[in-house]
Amino acid sequence: MTQSLSGRPAVAFAMQPSRTQHVLPEALIQRLATIGRVLDAAPMQRFDDERATKLLAETEILITGWGSPTIDTAALAQAPHLKLVVHAAGTVKGLLGDGLFDRGILVSHAAQANALPVAEFTLAAIIFAGKKVFRFRDLYVADRNRKRTQPIQAEAIGNYGRTIGIIGASRIGRRVIELLSPFDYRILLYDPMVSDAEAAGLGVEKTELGALMASADIVSLHAPSLPATRHMIDAQRLALMKDGATFINTARGALVDEAALIAALKTGRIDAIIDVTDPEIPEATSAFYDLPNVFLTPHIAGAVGLERTRLGEMAIDEAARFIDGRPLLYEIRREDMALMA
Repeated sequence: MTQSLSGRPAVAFAMQPSRTQHVLPEALIQRLATIGRVLDAAPMQRFDDERATKLLAETEILITGWGSPTIDTAALAQAPHLKLVVHAAGTVKGLLGDGLFDRGILVSHAAQANALPVAEFTLAAIIFAGKKVFRFRDLYVADRNRKRTQPIQAEAIGNYGRTIGIIGASRIGRRVIELLSPFDYRILLYDPMVSDAEAAGLGVEKTELGALMASADIVSLHAPSLPATRHMIDAQRLALMKDGATFINTARGALVDEAALIAALKTGRIDAIIDVTDPEIPEATSAFYDLPNVFLTPHIAGAVGLERTRLGEMAIDEAARFIDGRPLLYEIRREDMALMA
């Protein structure tokens, strides 16, 4: 970057503290203070008050996180020296206004850091689904004996030789594929943006979505939520799934026609592990809460607790690269926005 007038670039933060515990622990703030001039370690939660006006007037690097106000035209007008925005979280949709790119301000994010716990959660979900862990748990707890669980062990369950279908070679999808590689799985991939050669390099079999849905024992969804992908998993595609197959969604709820999924689940023919829904919190009467073949979690696959520190580390690494004049590793360009989740 061009040299700051003060020698070290001025850094400020914008995020909601109640949603970003562990993202920037004191050790990371201290590290940042050795390469930049931290204006105030307390993050801004709005850009339209007196404190924000003073901070933004000096800010050259803005580190944002969950709960940050939108960096719109009004905010940019108060930040004449802003050169870099680093989002210590995943998607930047809803955070950035077009004016930011118009001014040539660089943008980066920590989506790669958030991808790691999602992929780990997905790996655990796949292993548990393959072994029908939740079914065993429910029967064992209900019966307080093993009369019904022991015969199930002889069924065609377990994780040897199973077929896993991955929908979307996103950051998370690719990491899931990597984590699955030591296991004895056959891995199918549907992603129209991936070539046959690239799929071969990933160690997967590229296929069409219908063929994947019909062939996989476990289907895991990792596509971006775009207008073109809304309800890509619909009644027709769910009907293709094998009896006893499991559908996993750690991506976005809007990718799935949830009425169709609930209808399929009510037949008992398939199972589901669901971390995301549309709306984000289902209605209190939703069948997702009550169906015995659904394992529902409250959007926890991504970074929670101490996993959030990875987000802060990656954001500060990017800020350090910028200050040193090195290329950003995770730069977001205007044209990337249309394909981002």
